[in-house]
Amino acid sequence: MIRRHSIWGIFLHWGNAICWLFLLFSGFALLANPEMSPVGEWWTSAWSGIFGGLYPLLSAHVVIGLIWIALCLVFVIFRGRQEALPFMKEITSIHPASDMTWCIRKGLRLTVGEKAMRRMGMDPTLPPQGFYNAGQKFAAIAAVFCSLGLIVTGCIMVFAGTQAGTEDLLRWSMLIHFCCAGIMAIVLPIHIYMAALAPGEGPALRSMFTGFIPEDFARRHNPLWFRKLKG
Repeated sequence: MIRRHSIWGIFLHWGNAICWLFLLFSGFALLANPEMSPVGEWWTSAWSGIFGGLYPLLSAHVVIGLIWIALCLVFVIFRGRQEALPFMKEITSIHPASDMTWCIRKGLRLTVGEKAMRRMGMDPTLPPQGFYNAGQKFAAIAAVFCSLGLIVTGCIMVFAGTQAGTEDLLRWSMLIHFCCAGIMAIVLPIHIYMAALAPGEGPALRSMFTGFIPEDFARRHNPLWFRKLKG
């Protein structure tokens, strides 16, 4: 077995997952126009009923948002050099030709299958990947930048909302906040499927609980990282 995730990384991952899901679902219910909710007006009614109104729901949304920000800050402060910076370096190490080929072929393998690809004269072989595959890197980049957008705009709406002369700033903050949340509403289901439901990804999912993956899994799925790990 090979260690893939530290205790800190596992804690941050599941802390993010819990906070993101609550913030996303409660955010749908807090839209100024319930008809804009991607799940319908009943979603707003259900959440406001659970929390006793939209204002208590908004308060809970803000509190969980602040907890999430604190969680991220703690990780960056205590594990910045050891994990946060290497993580950023890894996900921004983009190889356009190889990464796009991986995304296209992986998508086709999951939809039409390898046998159909061969019948159509297409090569189903995936380009070798490092610690993160191309899909994980693109999802992580979206998550990082959207998280920064959500944090900044969320803080503006919370702490500048009662000050005079901030109407334009608040409107832009709400728009950017909504756009970032919308992007994550698309990225998260894809990430959950690829990590938990896609065929052959069981060891990767279990590693988010145990921190370890089988050596053979690393050799097949992350050969570049595996070779680097073995020196």
